Amino acid sequence: MADAPTWIRAAPEDEPGPGRWTEIAFGEGDDLVHLRETSDPGNVVTTTRSTWEAFAQGVRAGEFDHVVTG
Repeated sequence: MADAPTWIRAAPEDEPGPGRWTEIAFGEGDDLVHLRETSDPGNVVTTTRSTWEAFAQGVRAGEFDHVVTG
């Protein structure tokens, strides 16, 4: 990651931070998507934008509902 990315936290707005939430950053000018947990910000997973979009589409379609608890 050339420049410091802008991280977006995926957590309910009323939740106190930092907590154990997933954050996402889209690479500027490239085809990359970066993911990390707020509890371990140095551990960044990077994937392509097309892979991320396929995953997000699967989430919206309920393809991962069987792994959700609570």
